[in-house]
Order: sequence, then C-alpha cells, then structure tokens
Amino acid sequence: MSQQPVLLPYADPAFVADPFPFYRQLREEGPVRRAVIAGGLDAWLVTRYEDGIAALSDPRLSSDVRDAADPRLMERLPTTERPSLMSNMLRSDPPDHTRLRRLVSKAFTVRRIADLRPRIQEITDRLLDAVVPAGRADLVADFALPLPVTVISGLLGVPVEDRHDFQRWTDDMLLRGPEIPDPATVDAAWRQMRGYLTALLAAKRARPRDDLLSALIAARDEEQRLTEDELIATALLLLVAGYVTTVGLIGGGIAALLADPRQLALLRDDPELLPGAVEELLRYDGPISPGIARFAREDVEIAGVTIPRGATVLVASAIADRDPDRFSDPEHLDVTRQDYGHLAFGHGVHYCLGAPLARLEGQIAIGTALRRLPGLALAVPPSELRWRAGGLRNPLRLPVTFVPSGRVP
Repeated sequence: MSQQPVLLPYADPAFVADPFPFYRQLREEGPVRRAVIAGGLDAWLVTRYEDGIAALSDPRLSSDVRDAADPRLMERLPTTERPSLMSNMLRSDPPDHTRLRRLVSKAFTVRRIADLRPRIQEITDRLLDAVVPAGRADLVADFALPLPVTVISGLLGVPVEDRHDFQRWTDDMLLRGPEIPDPATVDAAWRQMRGYLTALLAAKRARPRDDLLSALIAARDEEQRLTEDELIATALLLLVAGYVTTVGLIGGGIAALLADPRQLALLRDDPELLPGAVEELLRYDGPISPGIARFAREDVEIAGVTIPRGATVLVASAIADRDPDRFSDPEHLDVTRQDYGHLAFGHGVHYCLGAPLARLEGQIAIGTALRRLPGLALAVPPSELRWRAGGLRNPLRLPVTFVPSGRVP
C-alpha cells in the first residue's frame, strides 16, 4: 500500500456534493490510508467498519489533541483560550471524561428525552406553520436549523433570541474544506462566545432556573465537581454540539429522500418506518464526514498498518458505514433496512451523549415535514445544492416547493 497521502479534494464541488464515489475508492484501495483532510491537516483514515469499531474502543487512541504530534492542531485553537477549549468531554479521556460526562448524562437519558416530545412537536409545527401557506421554503434556514437550536437552547436555558449571534461565532470557529482558518477570526469568535457564555452563567448564578446550565453551575459552585474552565467548555460543547449535527441529520436526510422518490413514498405511506429510516439516513449520508478524530499515544497497528505515535487517526465513519462487508447493498438508501449499527454517533466511551435527542428530533422533524408538506420536491436541480465542506456535512440551503395548505397540522 502506498504511503503517499491522498488529498481529499474539497476544492472540487463535485466531491463536496457527493464524496461517496471517492470514499468507496479509498476503502477499496486499503483499510488504512494516509490523507490530507480539511484545513490541510494530515491524517490516517480508517475506512472499514470492523477496524473503525476497534479503533474507537482502543485506549491507545486519545481524544486529547495534546497527544497529537502535529503542532498545527493546537495552533488552530484560539490562542488565549486553549486551556478552556481543552476542558470539555469531547477532548478528554478517562478519568476526566468520565467525570464530566456523568455531570450532564442525566439530562440526556432516553426517558428525559422522551418527555421532550410534545415540546419538540410544538416547535416543529410552529416552524412549518410559518411556511405552509407559501408553498415554498428553504428547509435549512426555515426548519432544519432553527428547530435543534430552539430545542437545545430550551434544555440549556439559553435565550433562543441570541441564536444568530452564537451561530455566527460557531461558523467562524468551524473548519471549511481546504482553506486554513484565519487565526484572528477564530480568536475573535471565541472571545465573543466566551464573553457571551460568561455573562449568561453569571446571570444564572444570580437567578438559577430549572435548566442544565443552572445545574452545572451548582455542580461547580456548591459541589466543586468541575473547574470554571470546565464549566465554560462544557457549556460551549453542549450548545454547539446540541445543534450543528442535527441540522445535517434533518436537512441532509430530507435531501436524501427527495433524491429518491421511491424511498420518500415508502416513508410517507408508512410513518411506522420513521425510527428505522432515521438510522438508515444516518448510515447512508450522516452529518459527520469523513469521520471522528483520535490521536495515537504510541505506535498503533491497525489492519496491518503501523501508525506512528502522535499521528492523527480519522475513523472514517462516513466511509465505514458503506462497507459491504458490514452492510448489504450499502450504496442504496433503504428506509426499510433492519440492519442498524452505524458509526454516525461514534462508539465506545465517547458515543454521542445527545444521540437520543438527535434521533427524536430527526423522527419528529422528518415525519412532520412529510405529513404537512404534500408534493414536497426540490425547487432546484439536485446538482445546484451546495453542501458544507469539511468535517460536518449538510446542505447549506434546501429550497423546496410543496402544495400550500392551511395552518392546521
């Protein structure tokens, strides 16, 4: 196997729109490939399902970027706030990860999330009420984005009217394809985000509410179970991670269904298929692409390939979830598929804490849109859709048309 790194062609609009032919070629060429990924970073891609499961369970592969040999990874974090950003559960390993996760896990139990169903349905219907009379909408800006933002804001106790600010700061901090992020822009975005969160936490210290941020403040101030940096980093993680990938699940899921009228019809005719259909949409074209980063604490052998200490390992869930050794007919979207087990939410101790919430939002959003928007179709050719490049995957806009109707669900 050649050890020359392959360049993921984020500058090619065809790749950004549909990376899966390229991904399939990578997987067929070998189970582990050196690659240049988003932002020009070097990584070793793990492309097959069983190897991905093993890698995500391997304690020799760390989530802490301080274990990475490439200094650019640390340099791309905001200069003055690196300690804070390193203090959340996404970037930590046990025992810190275990302690931090335990503090917030009670808010994301299956039962607690199920209790949110009426509220999520109410938000979904309100957003659709605003567009159904017009017979056209952008289902990202009008629906897939504001829905999870509103839900996570309510759970945390963040004023939803502030969403445009924190969405803008988040966008400035995220990688976008081949370009190297501007350090000054990233620093400015984080300073504004930290200032916002600091003021919000101060307000909640003065007047606690029945929300997750108030509970975390109590854990910080009364029980000394986390530091101030950990408090801010956890608030940031929950706020951002609570919506960015769900936008991709809802927007990307609807886009995938609109590209396959037969699957769309199957799901519309039988809403009982929704839970399995959401799992299939996550497997087929999930919101993380190509995958999940880890850092080798020591030399690690994966599928016969020795990966050196300090290397970035990217468990390519978007590639592995179409592995024909794991899934039958993997290139085909099948909303009746019963064989789940995708890696879109990760695996092991870092399995996505918000998975139950994302699943529920996806089921309600997609199911309600299909029910309330008869004749739903793309307003532009599929080739004209523009997609986010690098790390996250979702259509930037999803212009659609449908038969106008009244406001009654």
